Amino acid sequence: MSNRPPLEFHVPEPPARPGQLSEIAGTVVPEAGLVRRPDALSSSVDLRDLPFELIRVLDDDGQAIGPWDPRLSPERLRQGLKAMLLTRAFDDRLFRAHRQGKTSFYMKSTGEEAIGAAQSLALEPQDMCFPTYRVMSWLHARGYPLVDMVNQIFSNERDPLRGRQLPILFSARDYGFYSLSGNLGTRYGHAVGWAMASAYRQIDSIALAYSGEGTTAEGDFHEALTFAAVYRAPVILCVTNNQWAISSFAGLAGTENTTFAARAIGYGMPGLRVDGNDFLAVTAATQWAAERARGNMGPTLIEFYTYRVAGHSTSDDPTRYRPREEAEQWPLGDPVARLQQHLISIGEWDDERHSALLAEIDAQVRSAVREAEAVGTLGKSKPPLSEMFEGVFAEPDWRLIEQRSEIGAGNA
Repeated sequence: MSNRPPLEFHVPEPPARPGQLSEIAGTVVPEAGLVRRPDALSSSVDLRDLPFELIRVLDDDGQAIGPWDPRLSPERLRQGLKAMLLTRAFDDRLFRAHRQGKTSFYMKSTGEEAIGAAQSLALEPQDMCFPTYRVMSWLHARGYPLVDMVNQIFSNERDPLRGRQLPILFSARDYGFYSLSGNLGTRYGHAVGWAMASAYRQIDSIALAYSGEGTTAEGDFHEALTFAAVYRAPVILCVTNNQWAISSFAGLAGTENTTFAARAIGYGMPGLRVDGNDFLAVTAATQWAAERARGNMGPTLIEFYTYRVAGHSTSDDPTRYRPREEAEQWPLGDPVARLQQHLISIGEWDDERHSALLAEIDAQVRSAVREAEAVGTLGKSKPPLSEMFEGVFAEPDWRLIEQRSEIGAGNA
């Protein structure tokens, strides 16, 4: 008989479930400004400590400190704040529209607005983002027309994607926003391939891709990292660690054992772990990784440490699997409030201007929704059926011609 204990099957469990006290308020957050900022062109061997740190720039008083401070102009900071506020106002309005039966589906970005906004403003027009459904702030930062977004969400006659996508799965390549996919693992493979093609063609365009922390447990993630590392693809690979998938916590993807940024080490690339609620830290890390990519040093994996405040989507009720008060106790705070505080602390913002901006944004969102509603909401208006034959084959065969005729679309 063996004296060894029996094997135990381990299933990760979150620290707290509904009705229990959340432990998230006790999360230890390092002070801002402490992490070293090495040269972006350093060897990855010399960067292996970074995945275990947390890059922060804004301290508790809203001051920018430390070597990662990107020293942004006040105008850039105000651009970022506007994009984040617009994202939040747009989310709130369109979430209500879903509850009113005007659209079939919606997903909010609440608490994560700094990531898309900062990276959109940090990268260049020729670069390409392969997004997830929670970085609408990328489009808002680049001035994508609000009414086009609402028309797509309502799936109406003026939907710019002509009914070919679910609501909020936007495609806006002129704004550096590649066609969105609900299968997040595909983002990495597409981005790495796009970046490899850019390097092969010797043009100055890099790629950026997002995934959630859950996707890091899928094969697509690891296959993409292998290709990115082997071919030194000029790509920035971002993991949005917002603590929860639709109902499962980050531990099921491995966060109990190490950071997600640390997965970079096994592929021979640098990994950065960044405060995702800090607009300045997100900007600085993106600029560093972009400099590395443009310097032919290959990919960077960035983990953005943040929190999904709202439900996963309109199909989700987060109170069924996490403590109700957990979002309020998140120790890294609200990214919008933190950037607002920073602008005030440097004398470039005040309550009066903030109130005026909120009123301006509210009017913009209301106007866009009214204009789209006049075209039609879900089921009240839709693109013509003939659109289903467009953009598929260069030359339609006899079957498509016959099907067109059956719906009265002719051969045009």
